[in-house]
Amino acid sequence: MPAAPGRVLVVDDSQVIRQLIRVNLELDGFEVMTASDGAECLEAVQHFQPDVITLDIAMPRLDGLRTVRRLRSDPRVGHIPLLLVSASAGQGEPPRGVDAVLAKPFEPAQLVCLVRRLWAEGRTPAVRLAKSVAE
Repeated sequence: MPAAPGRVLVVDDSQVIRQLIRVNLELDGFEVMTASDGAECLEAVQHFQPDVITLDIAMPRLDGLRTVRRLRSDPRVGHIPLLLVSASAGQGEPPRGVDAVLAKPFEPAQLVCLVRRLWAEGRTPAVRLAKSVAE
């Protein structure tokens, strides 16, 4: 499979989960940066400029859902696809502003597949335009 030139920001308060996600995405060719909570995510997103962000829900300082709302309200980064990766993730429709949900525990191959899909969709101008209009 060809390497994806995309950038992913991985946000989780568990160092083990951050490392697991990072290693699997890097093996697939992604450039990865990590953050331990939503506050770090909001700082990192500005200078790292990711193509996809993975977020946990339960995190200190600024949780995943509040981080989603802050990201979506910022026109500079509101278009970035968001993947919620959480043990708290329910079945059914993703929460408002979230593009996809992956429940923990997860298969690394499933995570990589979802990130790849979101990366590809996020690079399509029509999808980006539709997302910005919908938000």
